[in-house]
Amino acid sequence: MEEANSGDSSQPRVGIIYDERMCKHRTPNGASHPENPERIRRIWNKLLEHNIPQRCVVLDAKAAEDKYLQLVHSKEHIEFIKNISSKQFSSKRRNASKLNSIYFNQGSSEAAYIAAGSVIEVAERVARGKLNSAAAIVRPPGHHAEHDKAMGFCLFNNVAIATSFILDKRPQLGIRKILIVDWDVHHGNGTQKKFWKDPRVLFFSVHRHDFGSFYPGNDDGHYTMIGEGPGAGYNINVPWENGGCADSDYLAVWDHILIPVAKKFDPDMVIVSAGYDAAVNDPLGGCCLTPCGYSLLLQKLMDLANGKVVLALEGGYNLESIANSFLACMQVLLEGSRPIQIDGSSAYPYESTWRVIKEVRKKLSDYWPVLTDELPLELTSKTRHLLISSSDSEGEDERTPNAVSENLEAVIEGIIEPLSKLKVEDSNDQVEGKSITWRSELSKVDIWYATFGSNMWKSRFLCYIEGGQVDGMQKPCAGSMDRTPPKETLWKVLPHRLFFGREFTRTWGLGGVAFLHPESSIHEKTYLCLYRITLEQFNDVLLQENVSNYDMNAPVFDLAALDSISSQGSISLEVFKRGWYHNVVYLGQEQDIPILTMTCPLSNVEGFITGKLPLCAPSKEYANVLVKGLVEGGQLSEDEAIAYIKEASIRLI
Repeated sequence: MEEANSGDSSQPRVGIIYDERMCKHRTPNGASHPENPERIRRIWNKLLEHNIPQRCVVLDAKAAEDKYLQLVHSKEHIEFIKNISSKQFSSKRRNASKLNSIYFNQGSSEAAYIAAGSVIEVAERVARGKLNSAAAIVRPPGHHAEHDKAMGFCLFNNVAIATSFILDKRPQLGIRKILIVDWDVHHGNGTQKKFWKDPRVLFFSVHRHDFGSFYPGNDDGHYTMIGEGPGAGYNINVPWENGGCADSDYLAVWDHILIPVAKKFDPDMVIVSAGYDAAVNDPLGGCCLTPCGYSLLLQKLMDLANGKVVLALEGGYNLESIANSFLACMQVLLEGSRPIQIDGSSAYPYESTWRVIKEVRKKLSDYWPVLTDELPLELTSKTRHLLISSSDSEGEDERTPNAVSENLEAVIEGIIEPLSKLKVEDSNDQVEGKSITWRSELSKVDIWYATFGSNMWKSRFLCYIEGGQVDGMQKPCAGSMDRTPPKETLWKVLPHRLFFGREFTRTWGLGGVAFLHPESSIHEKTYLCLYRITLEQFNDVLLQENVSNYDMNAPVFDLAALDSISSQGSISLEVFKRGWYHNVVYLGQEQDIPILTMTCPLSNVEGFITGKLPLCAPSKEYANVLVKGLVEGGQLSEDEAIAYIKEASIRLI
């Protein structure tokens, strides 16, 4: 049954869908899970408290038809989801953990069909002009679901299905071009793949990427992924390098990438994959968007397509944040633009945000000339410093202090506690004191750091100690706190396998980088350059090899770890577990001093073997640095070094 707006007739007609049947989808054993029924219940109750549904056209939800699901998904996938809740599929429900971040129960099929059908319903109403805008409070979410795969809590790709339905099944409605904005903190891989070659859809995703280590854990969300064929230039990824991104970071992206391009694209309709896991205090996202921030992003989108905007819920796992943020967005749909100014002097983007914006603009400028001009230095020089952020992407509870402007605090007062009130300053002295204590202690202990990749070239390794960069590196290193050069250098050949994996790094660009198999084998031989440095310096090198944004108020590899690693063989550092080189491996002793290296864990080796992680030959620049290290170290001639690198780059592990 449809309920009309009860307020002023001049008020925009805004549709909303919520159906309790979607709450039937829950973990089969009652275990806690971030994607749970309370997510949509809390949103709905918050909206009721503020009389939002009473001001909207409340629509009835209905299940999607298979013929419309087939616009995006294979028949096999649809049959699988349709039947997963039946009795004969009970064993498959129990084995859902073998899939990628998925669970099933008896209510999963119905919930998935209702979620997809709900987004179709609101999108069609807006496309027909029956509604000015609309929102679908749905679960399970959808943007990770691919043609024949459920993943990342997603069963059907709700937004992709609704978009395809409008374009392919309702052409008479006159919607020729659709802008999909995915502001979920995770990359919308499924949506991207669906519209990869389709110029009718401008897909825009802003998300944490962390150089490929954040979920979904690949390079699909990199800024170089721009579409293909007729769709080239119509796929825009803005990949954050770190957590902690807040209102100012997102607004900078809107103002300097999304809105200029969207105006040129001139969409007939906007559909938002509205995930709220970039919100402050979200347990999975680690970013700091406020309800006010979300409302500002939406306000800017309302200027497009005559305000034909549809919100479809995706992620968001802090119940208070998701409810407050959704409420703020509904108020925008109902009330239109409410001018809010941000004080730029107190809420600047990260330096990394401007760097990413520049890279995206440069990559897409051939397709969108509006992005060609250089951003003025007086704009991009205004940044805030990164404080603390974890590199984890799957469940690590992250808290990132964030500077929020006074105007923003006034707007969101009573909704969330302003982050600027957190007593960060009060703790700085204590943190600094702890840092000085452990650094003084570990500066007295020497280790051999064994290098097998670019660090074999001493000039390159000194970037990690002294700061700076060498030819071929795309960004400089920060350097260590103690910039004293290594006391000694020596070479060893050890029985481990060298191989090259991954496809892109922030330091070297496209191409694989070196990894050492953590287990020895008498059939293998790898050249390693050993630097005698302090344990304090080793901690700083670990930091730079894995993440660039961890506050070193305590060592990640301390004396206790050093004492135990000889018996354990290796130690995987939890704080860097999303980094590529967080596995510290013990390689014996030299002059009674332990030899340590860092590489990937065995679990990643298995990923390389199975193809889950890509094997990839190194770029020319990266390979040249390895050759320089081997030649200047007196280990091989140039031809021998080139052959050594080539052999390692073409071998499967």
